[in-house]
Amino acid sequence: MKLLIYFFGIVLFFGSCEDKKKASDPNSYPDETEVETKIETPVEAKTESEKKIEAEYPEITNENAVSFLTEYGKKNPETKVLISTRFGDIEIELYKDTPLHRANFIYLVKQHYFDETFFHRVVPNFIIQAGNSDIVSTPRKRAALGSKYLLPAEIIPGRVHEYGTVSGAKEYRENPDNRTAPYEFFIFLGPKSSTTHLNGKYTIFGKVTKGMDVVEEISKVKADDGDWPLNNIYITAKVLE
Repeated sequence: MKLLIYFFGIVLFFGSCEDKKKASDPNSYPDETEVETKIETPVEAKTESEKKIEAEYPEITNENAVSFLTEYGKKNPETKVLISTRFGDIEIELYKDTPLHRANFIYLVKQHYFDETFFHRVVPNFIIQAGNSDIVSTPRKRAALGSKYLLPAEIIPGRVHEYGTVSGAKEYRENPDNRTAPYEFFIFLGPKSSTTHLNGKYTIFGKVTKGMDVVEEISKVKADDGDWPLNNIYITAKVLE
């Protein structure tokens, strides 16, 4: 009888030692290519905040993007946003003469889209890019807000990428109209000599007014071969005024 009890105790002990690797293990994050594929198909049930978005606002599509953002911009005229990271804060001023991009950015901030996304691409002496992640909340938010719309280009003649300018990212596909992918943006660091492929092709819709020291620090973190930081740089965003 004692041997039986002893054997049963051994089985329970080893059973409790099963490897349960957490999904948050930084070594388990996929590379950027997998992220782009992964974000297309959210599978979990909608959260209450996602249901609220759908109840209050229509899904944004290419067909209604201009009308929706034009109307939203009239009711939400704010131009200043605070981006917070573990490295510090970055204050951004949005340009009024790029009204669709300004309204889109304010809309995303107010819907808390950027919260729990990352600065997911860092290139020293060039750019840092934000608005994506490899966690499930990002594709879920995109699905709730509108996952397939692009913003018409609002390229202002004579406006060029300079130290601290904020621009909309583009999808890597045939895009002769230079339409902007709505969920990602990048802050330019320089030098001006590297802007020939950017100027006139990416919409510049704002500038950093405070916190370029934070931008510089973020740009220098260690990253993988795809420029994705080895340690995630989470951001949150809120409207200042």
